[in-house]
Amino acid sequence: MSIRHSRTIHAIATLALAGAAGAVVTPAPAAAVALPGGKANYVVSLGHLANNFRGNWVRLGTYEFSSSGTVTARMWVWSQGNPVARVGTGTTPDSSCSTLAGSSSSRVRTCQILTAGGFTAAAGETRTGTFSVSADVVSIHWNVSSGVWTDEWYVRPSPDGLMTRLDFKYNTKALYGYGYGSNAALSTRRAMSTVKGFTGTLRLDHVGWSGDSVGTSFGQVFNHTAFSTCTTTTWCLTYLQPSSTGACQATGGCPHYGGGTDANVSSIQYFIQKLSNTDRRDTLWHWCTCLAMERGEFCYTGNSHVKPMMQIIDDTGAFRGWVGVEASFYNSSSPDPRRSDMISVFRFTDFR
Repeated sequence: MSIRHSRTIHAIATLALAGAAGAVVTPAPAAAVALPGGKANYVVSLGHLANNFRGNWVRLGTYEFSSSGTVTARMWVWSQGNPVARVGTGTTPDSSCSTLAGSSSSRVRTCQILTAGGFTAAAGETRTGTFSVSADVVSIHWNVSSGVWTDEWYVRPSPDGLMTRLDFKYNTKALYGYGYGSNAALSTRRAMSTVKGFTGTLRLDHVGWSGDSVGTSFGQVFNHTAFSTCTTTTWCLTYLQPSSTGACQATGGCPHYGGGTDANVSSIQYFIQKLSNTDRRDTLWHWCTCLAMERGEFCYTGNSHVKPMMQIIDDTGAFRGWVGVEASFYNSSSPDPRRSDMISVFRFTDFR
């Protein structure tokens, strides 16, 4: 080989190496973060409920997890520190599922359904954070302007694999909570006729605050099949529970008309309503018939129970229950109205 030829090869090799050194190298994509239970979209209820405390609050809304390791919460918030009045939903059930009969205590009364203030509008709180999953626990660190806010939940996949339950482990601010997720879009929801036709057994787990004390109830069957669908107002369900053994009694409830009196009225008016076509919002409203009778009212305007709820939907788009909160603030100018508030977190579901 000539010296000139050898120098030419060396020059070509040098140029090739220089080009390789200056090349733009595309980094490998970051590894996807495992979603909790393999599910992205959750409905969640949270509450700070403590004995002998008047600053309790509840939150209800959604958590959206991304494989990038980020999570977004959109929540409605109700607090004893900022009590809000009940609001009308604009829906009054039609005569196929209710009655206008003047003093009826044996059928649902035709009344505009109420819910907690703010729940007919968009969620007022949005926050973002990062999460990680280790063994059977998902940990969330929220980006907040001051202090630290973290969640920890036990991850419990359902036996059929169609949804995941989050069991409360720890929260910097909350003391109780429920969560359920699937890969169905958060815009997926089921009609009231489907809710009534659900063939599973819905059981209630409930942690509630009233009168400065926290109480619990677990496993009570919620008789959703007893509700009536409405012919015209198809987005609501109604039910009159004929009697109750614990509520609507003479002592502390209805001294003239309640159960145990000569009138012996202990029926309860129940209403469930869809609040949106594009998300999971429903609401439950109920009150003792005799309370309206005590006031000489047809539709009760006192301290009724308003319970915002979010539908639990599995991967197939099937209805599986609700998570919810109660945000019933006493609407009175009495010297101590907060003691009569009724606030809670709960779930109705076949997977608990």
